[in-house]
Amino acid sequence: MSRPTIAPFLIAKDEEGQFRITVRQTRFNSQNYPIVTSTLQPETFRSATAARTHAKQQFGAAPGEFASK
Repeated sequence: MSRPTIAPFLIAKDEEGQFRITVRQTRFNSQNYPIVTSTLQPETFRSATAARTHAKQQFGAAPGEFASK
């Protein structure tokens, strides 16, 4: 049974209508159980496209590494 992979970049709209990026890092413990650490980035963006562009430039994100909420 394989586990679904978690996209390392989550783009979500906040209460004010701005888009924010959450960088997620997955590591595995000794029993091979995934542990995900999420870090919300302080920058806000007017659109999801702008957030994606920022993630590509700053974090080296590639297509397919994004999730949206």
